[in-house]
Amino acid sequence: MGSAAADIPHVVVVGGGAGGLELASRLGRRAGRRERIRVTLVDASLTHLWKPLLHEVAAGTLDSGADALDYLAQARQHGFTYQLGRMVGLDRGRRRVRLAAITDEAGRALVPARELDYDWLVLAVGSVSNDFGTPGVAEHCVFLDDAAAAERFQQMLMRALLGAQLQETPLAPEQLSVAIVGGGATGVELAAELRSAARKAAGYGLDRIDPERDLTLTVIEAAERILPALSPGLSAKTHARLEELGVRVLTGRPVTEVTDRGMHVEGGEFVPAELRVWSAGIRAPAWLQELEGLATTRSGQLVVDECLRTADPRVFALGDCAAQTPPGADRPLPPRAQTASQQAEYLARHLPALIAGRTPPPFVYRDYGSLISLTERHAVGRLMGSVFGNWMIEGLLARAAYASLYRKHLAVVHGLPRMLLISTLQWLARRTRPRLKLH
Repeated sequence: MGSAAADIPHVVVVGGGAGGLELASRLGRRAGRRERIRVTLVDASLTHLWKPLLHEVAAGTLDSGADALDYLAQARQHGFTYQLGRMVGLDRGRRRVRLAAITDEAGRALVPARELDYDWLVLAVGSVSNDFGTPGVAEHCVFLDDAAAAERFQQMLMRALLGAQLQETPLAPEQLSVAIVGGGATGVELAAELRSAARKAAGYGLDRIDPERDLTLTVIEAAERILPALSPGLSAKTHARLEELGVRVLTGRPVTEVTDRGMHVEGGEFVPAELRVWSAGIRAPAWLQELEGLATTRSGQLVVDECLRTADPRVFALGDCAAQTPPGADRPLPPRAQTASQQAEYLARHLPALIAGRTPPPFVYRDYGSLISLTERHAVGRLMGSVFGNWMIEGLLARAAYASLYRKHLAVVHGLPRMLLISTLQWLARRTRPRLKLH
């Protein structure tokens, strides 16, 4: 590398989720192309899929192979570089990120273990499922942490549907039963999407399966209501809609053990389940707590200040892996996509000033409300802010608002003209290919 490149500040962004990818793309367009900042994005996958879409991938109503974004192409088009890697450690004294080797299915090394130099580091590594030490969860449940896990569940679902279609004997009690632990947004949206997927499967010839009767869906929530982090009114509307879809909802019933046959819940009830999903909570990746000198919360999130800096002023964190508590608040900001997106926008705008030694204004989070997808034609939600006030919406209007969140993400990542083109092509493609992934 030439001396000129060495004089340009090097910003390394670890994690290509919503926040990390938006930050790298914004920084690359604003500063990377002008060679004011050198930006490198590191992720353990070659492609990006917006995490709120994982429930559609798991149900088979979205083909991740068709809608995923390639990091290499994105980097070339938006002025940053991409490196395949999974972070496992940090040497803050030498300003180096440690990356583990990437191996294939047979254990052969595709990319060797290595270290990557940085001048400024942004950790945007998201979160993983938290099983809270519940017996049997790790062995018998699917965690929808990434696209690979969602695709694995979709394959399990298709095998279960095809097996039920072709068998001569009646369905067993637990056959085609799905238990979803966690009544947050992921669990609720997955349950609704699975009902829609079963109806589509019957329409594609799996006609020996009654999508309403044979596919049994149960959502189990330890709190007294589903969507406990949202308003009681939104929770009640969502609960009612799930029951209309034939989803059984158990609240105030923590799971005590998971087996290969189903779930044991508090009170002694056993919920049979051929397919089992755990979405009851999240935590930051465990290795973050091993980073010496950087404070973390009980759930492993990195504690950051009003400018998203950790205890090391050259190391920032955003999104689900960061814990920022606003002045006067008693808890950190919620781990939601809009939080990560707003933090990415803030750093893209103010990181150059921080690098230059200037102090920017503090980050201020704005809650624009919540939207919950309940199939492709229905959603419920509450919109907030100076434009919307505070009002609840549902039905097609809410579904359109929900879809606009993804369009906004695409506009940030690609720019408005390219977002419009991609959206048009996706709309056309979904009308020429099956409405359900059948393989």
